[in-house]
Amino acid sequence: MADTDLSPALPGDAHPMANPGYGKRSAPLQLPRTGHDFAHLPPREASLAALIDRLPEGAAVDGKSLAAVHPLYGQAACLTALRRLSEAGHLRRFREHLVHPDGSRWVTRTYFTRTPRDDAWWADFQAGRLPEEPPVAEPAPRPAEAGRTTDPEDASPEPSVPPPRGVRAPSPAYRALASLSRADPRLTLSAADCTALEPLAAVWLGRDPSPERFVQALTAGLPVPVHSPRGLLRSRLRAKLPPEPVTPPAVPARTPLRLVECAVCRAPGRAGALPGGVCAACRGRPGPGRQPKTATGVPERVARLRALVRAGGRPQPVETARRRDQAAP
Repeated sequence: MADTDLSPALPGDAHPMANPGYGKRSAPLQLPRTGHDFAHLPPREASLAALIDRLPEGAAVDGKSLAAVHPLYGQAACLTALRRLSEAGHLRRFREHLVHPDGSRWVTRTYFTRTPRDDAWWADFQAGRLPEEPPVAEPAPRPAEAGRTTDPEDASPEPSVPPPRGVRAPSPAYRALASLSRADPRLTLSAADCTALEPLAAVWLGRDPSPERFVQALTAGLPVPVHSPRGLLRSRLRAKLPPEPVTPPAVPARTPLRLVECAVCRAPGRAGALPGGVCAACRGRPGPGRQPKTATGVPERVARLRALVRAGGRPQPVETARRRDQAAP
């Protein structure tokens, strides 16, 4: 069984990085990393796969760059291993068309996955038919990690006091109504008033969840005097209700323009024409429209030259011998 830790884990700054926009990219929908991800590969390919898997995004993954940091294999061995990783479904090279505000350009990216994929999966990836991965939520940094010093007494959160049994915790709308008296004493409400106005306030906060704007809108321009805070607020909650939020139309996702490249010669082509990420010519078979070159008549000419040498004659140039053969009856 191949060992997946044949190459040491190199720090990110020890490996050369590709030009901006190029280099390694992690393929989507990979399974979590385990200790036997590349056990099905030969030792050389498993070692290179483990090295590439640990490289950061944008790292150079060509044969020369890998050979410069790998302690066991040279450039030729790394190039062969890259081809075998492509045929095993761990790697594909794509030429992608990127559009920027200042123009567009083509870049070459090498997508790597520790989970081997077949040609159909890579074809779906090339056409943009794979589902997007949900974003991974990064844990919030702790105060000590962020370089801030905190008071030990402030480090522990205040214990929340649960409401008594049978008493419902106040809603955000109820709390917003109760806070109006702190902004203007003329809008002091009783508990019954807050309960009666709570549905209207909940609709308001559902459209605009900012408590500050809620208080500002209801306390601005109050009449003097305020005879009935409850009736005034009911009227203002209906008259000043914010509009429903307008959702902008969803922009259709742009299908990425990708051309798969041969892992050996970098020739671009369609996904179906490069099974295993290798073109037909690099697999040892002639491509469409190509015919293998055959050396016709070479054995006969070699035999003729050998006969002349044995007979003491002098070999003539190939063109002279061809003309003589054509002139002979």
